[in-house]
Amino acid sequence: MTHMTGKLFVVATPIGNLKDITFRAIETLKTVSLIACEDTRHTKKLLSHYNIATPTTSYFEYNKVQKGGYLLKLLQEGKDIALVSDSGTPGISDPGFNIIRLAIENNIPVTIIPGPSAIIAGLVLSGMPTDSFVFEGFLAQKPGKRRNEIKALIQEKRTIVIYESPHRLLKTLKDILDIMGDRDIAIMREVTKVFEESIRSKVSEAIKHFTANLPRGEFIIAIKGDK
Repeated sequence: MTHMTGKLFVVATPIGNLKDITFRAIETLKTVSLIACEDTRHTKKLLSHYNIATPTTSYFEYNKVQKGGYLLKLLQEGKDIALVSDSGTPGISDPGFNIIRLAIENNIPVTIIPGPSAIIAGLVLSGMPTDSFVFEGFLAQKPGKRRNEIKALIQEKRTIVIYESPHRLLKTLKDILDIMGDRDIAIMREVTKVFEESIRSKVSEAIKHFTANLPRGEFIIAIKGDK
């Protein structure tokens, strides 16, 4: 008799507004044995909002190797586990990718409960071409490396989507202006939240705006391709 393994459910959660969750995501989070999340405190806000009592465990960048082995063992013992990130779809710009790979390599069934994704939300809101795009995640923190990453994108014809944090936004915009020129850009802030804002302008105008208005919240940036 073959031993039945558990299943890994990759569950998309809201990127801001807690109402942006699917019925299927709620049902899955209620029925699995364990929820693996980046930050248990963050996820518990969502769980308490929907009266979900499933236990949680932290799974983040600095414990992913040790915790990955632990989660794999539970899956092999037949436990179903849900993987969530702090927001949006797990496995994109977060350590969830590693447990997904680990499960696949060990023949554990993996399925996805699709839902919110900041990349897609930002791309669609930008009003830029969506038929072909490239996602670069967060650019490097070190100025020299960040500039090299931008230089590598100069001839990219597709719409370029990146994430940026408030304290680095202006530096990144100045690097884009300096290296790529004064292109069309769209900057989406706090998408789905109360203070959602979309700026669609030239890079130079966006720099003026965020010099006058201190950047707050998380940003999705779309840069027009080189056409």
